[in-house]
Amino acid sequence: MTAAAVAPAGATVADRAVAELLALSGRALPTLRRWVAGEPDCGVARALLTLATSDRLDDAVLKEQLVIAHRDARAAGERQASVVYGVFLHTHRQYRLTADHLVGHFDRWPADELAGLMLGAFASCGDAAYRAHGDELVERQAALAGPDSWPWTSWLASTRAEQGRVREAHDLATQALAQHPRSGVAAHALAHAEHELGAGRACIDFLDQWLAADPQAVQLRHLSWHAALQSITCGDFPDARRRADAALPRADVGMRAATNWRLLLVGQAPAGRSDPEHVRELLAAPGGTAEIFHTFNLALALAVEAATDDLQTLARRAAADERPDYRDVLAPVVRALAEITAGNPRTAVNLLNALGDKAERIGGVRVEREIIQDTLARALVDAGEHTRAADLLRHRTTTRHHHTYEDLLLTPTAPTTATPTR
Repeated sequence: MTAAAVAPAGATVADRAVAELLALSGRALPTLRRWVAGEPDCGVARALLTLATSDRLDDAVLKEQLVIAHRDARAAGERQASVVYGVFLHTHRQYRLTADHLVGHFDRWPADELAGLMLGAFASCGDAAYRAHGDELVERQAALAGPDSWPWTSWLASTRAEQGRVREAHDLATQALAQHPRSGVAAHALAHAEHELGAGRACIDFLDQWLAADPQAVQLRHLSWHAALQSITCGDFPDARRRADAALPRADVGMRAATNWRLLLVGQAPAGRSDPEHVRELLAAPGGTAEIFHTFNLALALAVEAATDDLQTLARRAAADERPDYRDVLAPVVRALAEITAGNPRTAVNLLNALGDKAERIGGVRVEREIIQDTLARALVDAGEHTRAADLLRHRTTTRHHHTYEDLLLTPTAPTTATPTR
């Protein structure tokens, strides 16, 4: 079963459910539930519903549902069983094993759209070699699927956006959306490409219209965050704050902190801020520093609060970590944030400059990691190194249609931090 026909008139519940899930639609869950209710012995249906709801299930329920799904899928065929096994690995965060399994799966069943739902495993491994192998796999499978497959065209658009091949990403996302206007993957890829292009209001209008058609879309908050970033790009800071406060709950620390730190870097008031005590609880909780990019986002939240002491403590903790990315990348980034909040931009410049390309190991994607470059530019200006800051951002100020944000990063008078929180 594929989504090639995009659930035409007379399509089965199964076809509609697959199409909605591939599109990251707000209608995916109710349609998946109808499919499972109508075909309780369909292992793939049960597995896909479990994949879509795995973050809400405890370990016992997750395992129970996937054991049943695998049993039923084995009775249906090898491909179905392989898809369900991939779901089992992915939902248990066994990303390397998932990626390895997908390589074998695609060798047997090329361009399988259901298996494509788990492509994120390659990036989630936190290994540059796995990420590159995942990119190659997407390119190969998209070529096998052909230009009429909007899911594979959407995934290829995302790959190209992350590779910095922005024009290609934009063209591919536009192509996928022409075939299936509700492709959430393509809409997201387009948002990434238009961020790199500084599309500004045109991107905001597209995202507003796209989200209005499906207010329950899986990516509602994330695409709203992209719209807020475009408002910052245009210099419409009240709109950025409004969007952040409307779409991002206070508990959504990562995107809220990433928005607020950008605002503070250019001397603007932040949107509603996270509770610093909540941030401290997240860091202290079991698994609070299990993922480097999550930990980095918590550090940004502390930087927004100018919580210098907390940042220094976190930097020492990261420096003592056995994991190289934490010790060699996260620790100096967090130290730099602490120095900026303490009013020592020169020290922050030295720390961030020394990172070079290693900053990519902080995780996340290009749009998210860009904030490290923003921070370095601000620190350079505050340290009196305006020419170096301008050179650092030249690729953005010369290629982005709207770059008010970058212009303000290069303005010497902008304050950089909020009132310290102790």
